[in-house]
Amino acid sequence: MLILAATPIGNLSDASARLIEHLGTSKFIAAEDTRTLLKLARGLGVKLDAKLFSLHEHNEAERVSQLLEIAATEDVLVVSDAGMPTVSDPGFVLVRAAIEAGIEVTVIPGPSAVLAALAVSGLPTDRFSFEGFLPRKSGERRKVFQSLLLETRTMVFFESPHRIDDALKDALVVFGESRQATVSRELTKKFEQTVRGTIPELLEWSANPTKGELVLVIAGNSEASVTTATLEELLLEVEEGRSSGLSLKQSVAKVAEKHSLSKSDLYQQVLDSRAS
Repeated sequence: MLILAATPIGNLSDASARLIEHLGTSKFIAAEDTRTLLKLARGLGVKLDAKLFSLHEHNEAERVSQLLEIAATEDVLVVSDAGMPTVSDPGFVLVRAAIEAGIEVTVIPGPSAVLAALAVSGLPTDRFSFEGFLPRKSGERRKVFQSLLLETRTMVFFESPHRIDDALKDALVVFGESRQATVSRELTKKFEQTVRGTIPELLEWSANPTKGELVLVIAGNSEASVTTATLEELLLEVEEGRSSGLSLKQSVAKVAEKHSLSKSDLYQQVLDSRAS
């Protein structure tokens, strides 16, 4: 059996009793970084008596068969450096392979940077979308943001401290000046901080260098109502309006009104699609 266990995201006191128990009793542990695991065990006062395996993005595919062979008859504890394995961390390939092989997979829940940042953001939490790590390059980041321009759910992203300023600048270009957002850093740690405001207000904060793990939360599009049409279908409708003799702005206005969407957002999507 595979046992996916969440580890603390900063504060060791958040380690669950079940995690501590399994760390001390497991015979086999697959860890994103065995050095980080050993440090965690020392901090929790746990003596490891397990055979350790590294399981990271560079070796997961090769490690799967070895771990599944063990998991077929023994329990294998799987941990990442922080948070839950498979969620923007190694483990997904292993879990899929285990399921296909008929091996049981269970979980030991625990701390989550995604849920923690969402909870303290003050933005709607009833529906949200986790988008993982943002791309490193500005052009790719903007494409991600553009694909989410009409998203009505609150959006959660991971970003590094040395790219957060550039990421917010790209977000400003796509989402505009009035979109609400938050940046949480060092969640559960001594210097935990959450900055809230519009994207321009967050840019005032990000102008100064910062450190620590960051979670960016951006409000969904409050002007966009739920529509069953895809972005491609909306763009096609705009082009059909152009073909019938309407100007671009007239066609965008007609399609936006039909689907109860923001004219400015749809117009920006049309411009972006033509530029790409």
